[in-house]
Amino acid sequence: MCGIAGIIDPNRRISPDNLVAIADAMDWSLKHRGPDGHDTWFDHDAGVALVHRRLAIVDLSPAGRQPMHSADGRFVISYNGEVYSHAEIRKELEAAGQSFRGHSDTEVILESIARYGIIATVRRLIGMFAIAIWDRKDRTLTLVRDRLGIKPVYWASINGIFMFASELKALRECPCWTPRVRPEAVASYMRHNYISTPHTVYQDVHKLDPGTILTLTWKGEPTLETFWSARDVAIEGIRNPLREDDTQLTNRLESLLVDAVGKRMMADVPLGAFLSGGIDSSLVVALMKAANSGPVKTFSIGFEQAEYNEAPYAAAIANHLGTEHTELMVSSNEALDVVPRLAEMFDEPFADSSQIPTYLVSAMTREHVTVALSGDGGDELFAGYNRYQLTSKLWRKLTLLPAFMRKGTALGLTSISSEHWDMIFAIWRRYRPLAQPGRRLHKLATVLDVYDATQIYRRIVSHWDPASLMPDITETVGILQDDTIQHDFPNLLDRMQFLDLTTYLPDDILTKVDRTSMAVGLEARVPLLDHRVVELAWKLPRSVKIRDGKTKWLLRQVLYRHIPRKLVERPKMGFGVPLADWLRGPLRDWAENLLSEKRLNETGFFDAALVRRYWEQHLSRKHNWEYLLWDVLMFEAWRERWG
Repeated sequence: MCGIAGIIDPNRRISPDNLVAIADAMDWSLKHRGPDGHDTWFDHDAGVALVHRRLAIVDLSPAGRQPMHSADGRFVISYNGEVYSHAEIRKELEAAGQSFRGHSDTEVILESIARYGIIATVRRLIGMFAIAIWDRKDRTLTLVRDRLGIKPVYWASINGIFMFASELKALRECPCWTPRVRPEAVASYMRHNYISTPHTVYQDVHKLDPGTILTLTWKGEPTLETFWSARDVAIEGIRNPLREDDTQLTNRLESLLVDAVGKRMMADVPLGAFLSGGIDSSLVVALMKAANSGPVKTFSIGFEQAEYNEAPYAAAIANHLGTEHTELMVSSNEALDVVPRLAEMFDEPFADSSQIPTYLVSAMTREHVTVALSGDGGDELFAGYNRYQLTSKLWRKLTLLPAFMRKGTALGLTSISSEHWDMIFAIWRRYRPLAQPGRRLHKLATVLDVYDATQIYRRIVSHWDPASLMPDITETVGILQDDTIQHDFPNLLDRMQFLDLTTYLPDDILTKVDRTSMAVGLEARVPLLDHRVVELAWKLPRSVKIRDGKTKWLLRQVLYRHIPRKLVERPKMGFGVPLADWLRGPLRDWAENLLSEKRLNETGFFDAALVRRYWEQHLSRKHNWEYLLWDVLMFEAWRERWG
């Protein structure tokens, strides 16, 4: 895992001295991603600089350093990620007469490209990667992003100068670019609390789509080509489902997961795993334990507030599996200390508040290991989100209600504050607590006027309605607004899973994990997002994803072979923090400053009166608006840091 960056100036408008200075600045801006070494390669005749920051994981010797040259001298690579299929590819290359200087996956990728070409190589790569390849002969740059978007690549082509980087802060070091905020992207951010690929918060700067190859020919314009399409994989899997019984499917899934987890235990440095005690992380740790003769190191954090504390569940799993478990109980002060650092970690507005505990568990884990396996991806692939069942049930019931009844019900639900709903449910369901019932009922009220099932899903995954908050701005349009999705995915569950896989997963979950882990120099690996697992998941019948009200049914069957079901059968918990109380308490002054009417009017993006009304209602406990307010706060904190 590393940081990469580069500049291509074919017209050589940047002097050699300035090119060196810019590359050095880009390098240092990414030092957190690669604390173990750094280097830059220049071709001044071509106006090229490739930057690499190294977090040494495999082949810690100088033979693993980058930028790296192919044996024939034609290709230069700067690469971020880990490829777990490199041993098999290496054997083939050696059989064909190729010799190697070290044992890094970087060298294997490079020599495979030199022999077989880029497309043939990347289609064989199993893992996560953002690759930059410079062809010295043809003077061509190629950028590649892995299939699921685990590793980031930003790029821009401005006035004949092309630049790319793992993070936006590196691009800001190039004086050829004057950053300009794109209001349409801000509107999209306010709806989703992240900015969807391929857009960024800036004009003229893009995220490379997952599964995509960008090619920049000499003095030409960049072209894009897809080498793996989540949409094609999903459609093909649905059309040709596996016709096997439950036992056969469980065996098939377990066998593939064992291989995916085993491959991700490859490292020349200490390795462990995040453990929340939920289905996904528990399964990853159980399979690590099964594959490893020695003890597995596991890490979890807990909070003082019981409703946010998963630590006891993680400890029970760790005790059963016999892992070397480390637990950190986080105080509110420790968590709040992270808040001022968020805008620095996330170069564009990002407001998933679980960024705070994700950073904390990453920082604690990095004190013990350099690599950690994570359970991310299980919800999207195996239908684990509660909203999947909720949306289906709502749509069935809404079709039975006339419009006037829907409107009346919505008014009734919102007439009682979310906090008072919580109190009512606390009495009514004393022995079966329901997480945040008031918020759920208020969310329900927002979908009672919809006309199709997809719109329910869109409302549920939305935060602000940009039309009310930013009335003069039209948000960016992406796959969530693509009406052809309903044609390709006529089944509602398939449709929701696909949309989450291609939007929420790469742009929220994986972005959060990448930035928070790399901020402390920790490599996070996600075995459930092995593309072979993704392809298998789309071939599974829906009946083994949700059965008898149980989400992730088939994944649970694999887990039950390793862990007693009583240890994992509990209501799903998000990786959350007590944000509502923090905003009324220790974060109040900080928030008040960022949400002042004067400041919001100066910003010019938002309806200041509307934001202030939400803030005042939150402070008075009339409503809990913490997530909507967090969106505004993270934008203002970002604006304060990055201007």
